[in-house]
Amino acid sequence: MQPDTASAPEALPPSPKRPVGSVAMSILRAPMAGVTTALVAIFVLSCILSPHFLTPFNMIIIARTLAFIGLVTIGQAMLLILGELDLSLGAIGGLSAVVGGIMMVQLGLNPFLSLLVCIVLGTLCGLLNGFLVTALRLHSLVLTIGMAGVYAGLNLVLTKGVAITGIPYQIGFLGRGYWLGLPVPFIVMLIAVAVAAFLMFRTSFGRYIYAIGNNGAAARMLGIPVDPIRTIVFGIAGFLASVAGMLMVARLGTAQPSIGEDWVLPPIAAAVIGGVTTTGGIGSPVGAILGAAIIGIIENIIVLFGVSPYWQSVVSGGIVVLAISFDALSRRYLRKEEG
Repeated sequence: MQPDTASAPEALPPSPKRPVGSVAMSILRAPMAGVTTALVAIFVLSCILSPHFLTPFNMIIIARTLAFIGLVTIGQAMLLILGELDLSLGAIGGLSAVVGGIMMVQLGLNPFLSLLVCIVLGTLCGLLNGFLVTALRLHSLVLTIGMAGVYAGLNLVLTKGVAITGIPYQIGFLGRGYWLGLPVPFIVMLIAVAVAAFLMFRTSFGRYIYAIGNNGAAARMLGIPVDPIRTIVFGIAGFLASVAGMLMVARLGTAQPSIGEDWVLPPIAAAVIGGVTTTGGIGSPVGAILGAAIIGIIENIIVLFGVSPYWQSVVSGGIVVLAISFDALSRRYLRKEEG
């Protein structure tokens, strides 16, 4: 008998530790993971910093506040993925709100019919923006700045700067009510983000949006109807802004001319924080909502610490600058690593 000469298998060498650069690359390539980690970290830190943060009352406040800005963020995120931008969404929401108030209070129309008509109005405003961008070949940033002035001006013409009171109580449930323990506006936002995610990830329409955002000229050569899709996405963004405006009217019980004034920069910052690039083709509505939640929690902590609410604008503007700067630096870093 020959001795068994088979030797035991050699132990595998320990796997080398991943360098910091590769970890950074993995985070940059998976922005959803990054924004989720950031959201969890900020949430835990907020719980530690304030004993009043993790209370049912405060969680309801955060959820309800997130609902309104979140609806606008979804539309803005879809536009950014498309490679476009609409700075008039806040003005569209405000115009829809005051028109709804006029129809319900001054014209005495059915409140639910008025709500529906105003949502259609917001959608048409968005479609008009999209049509002008595509037909005139104008940059969406420049055009929507001008359209924001038009919609905000119509708001002031109709209201003379005075809030419209006496909104029928029938629609109050939409802004102040609860369903399954959650604020109704928050549920509306969850439905909207679910539908938007389905459109973006499970339909050819969503794939066309990503294709146009990546390379509009190539998408046109492939036979994708670039201009109609651009116009439709602008319409979707206008629809969501008008829904947010009407829910805010139901929440406040008045149609205030100031509705939508703070829906300009935060949705852009939220989308970028959530992994949506400013150059198009990358991101998701779900990540944008997570970014909006981060901003909402930070602003809530400012209030809990008793800091002046005027600082919220400073914080919001700073977050926008940081988010856009990080987006630019991360894209530059990725190009350098891939090159």
